[in-house]
Amino acid sequence: MDRNDFLKTCGWALAGLPFASSILLSCQSIYYADFEKKESLLIVPLSEFKIDKGSKLRDFVLIQSPYGFPICIYRISEDTFSAALMKCTHRGCELNVGGGIYSCPCHGSEFDVKGKVLEGPADKDLQIFKTTTTHENLYIHLS
Repeated sequence: MDRNDFLKTCGWALAGLPFASSILLSCQSIYYADFEKKESLLIVPLSEFKIDKGSKLRDFVLIQSPYGFPICIYRISEDTFSAALMKCTHRGCELNVGGGIYSCPCHGSEFDVKGKVLEGPADKDLQIFKTTTTHENLYIHLS
C-alpha cells in the first residue's frame, strides 16, 4: 500500500468513527412494549421490562403514543420511571435513545433520561409525562 492509499483509508476510517460509536452506544435493542389505553392513562405492565421473563431488566421500553412520536419509558431505579415524548424540542425530529441519553439525529441536540437539555441547539426540555406505579403496572398520565 502506498502513502496515498494509506491516507485515504485512514480518512475513511476516521469519517466512519462517529457512526460506529453511535451504533455501539445503542447496543441495547429497541423494544416496543404492549400497553393499554384507558381514558387519559397508558397502562404498561411492569413485566414488559423483563427480558425473556427472567430477572434481567431492560433500561427502557418504547410505546406508540397518540402524539405521532413514541414515548420512551426509562427505568431510573426499581420503582422510578421517566416517560418522555421522543420529539426534539428544536425542530421536531424523532429522537434516538441509547447510552443513557436521547439524541437528535437532525441537529445533534442531546437530552438526559429525565428530558433535560444536555446539548443544544435545543433550548427547551422534552415533554415528560407523570408516571405512577403499582406492583404490576406503570401508569403514564397523559393529562
